[in-house]
Amino acid sequence: MYLPDTDPPADPAAQRRADWRRFSRAAWCSLAAVAVLVLMDLVQGMLATRAFAVAPGSMAGLMGLLTAPLLHGSLEHLVANSLSILFLGTLAGGVYPRATLRGLPLMWLGSGVGAWLLGEPGSFHIGASGVTHGLMFLVFVLGVLRRDRAAIAATMIGFLFYGGMLLTVLPREPGVSWQSHLGGAVGGALAAWLFRRLDPMAPRKRYSWEIEDELAAEAERAQREQFELPTPHDVPVLWHRDGRDEDDARGKVLEFPRRER
Repeated sequence: MYLPDTDPPADPAAQRRADWRRFSRAAWCSLAAVAVLVLMDLVQGMLATRAFAVAPGSMAGLMGLLTAPLLHGSLEHLVANSLSILFLGTLAGGVYPRATLRGLPLMWLGSGVGAWLLGEPGSFHIGASGVTHGLMFLVFVLGVLRRDRAAIAATMIGFLFYGGMLLTVLPREPGVSWQSHLGGAVGGALAAWLFRRLDPMAPRKRYSWEIEDELAAEAERAQREQFELPTPHDVPVLWHRDGRDEDDARGKVLEFPRRER
């Protein structure tokens, strides 16, 4: 069934070009982030990894809040996080470029704060998995808050490929830093709440039944105003006593205002 769209028609070709540029920019930024992780993995052998990791409860371990997401424990660890950043970074940055950019510091620091507060003393936490969980929760929570077509589509795509991240914020496997996952997820959810209105929503198509409901409500409101009695302050005064002689019971007649035709 065809339903006419009352919104002014947009330029589909220009919209496609703008969407392509936005997703292309997000993909290149995500690829650059992966390149940084690969470069850090190449030089990681020359560094004292524990000095740049998050050490829970230790003041010296606070350095890891800034550096721990750049380090990884194995090649499998690096590949898994790189793929997540490439996919989720492109998805989040393509649909919510402003919210993603503003929310990255919250996800980055939230990952380290969660590990520092909840981790076991004597342990060391590294890896960008907390940031990837933050990106996933950013997309998921924004889909719940905004509920426009782009947000719902992004949430479904993210959940299809990385829906398991909703469970890995809890203890499951030994040796996996669920604390940093939880901290990054909290940072992503907080960023979604704070920056939910930064990215403009696309104009929503209005269907025929919505327009009919609006017209019916407007007609009902106009009819109610037509037959509604005026307030006492709106009733015109026909006469009042002449204040010059209070004992005079006679009044002064005023001309009734003429109704405009």
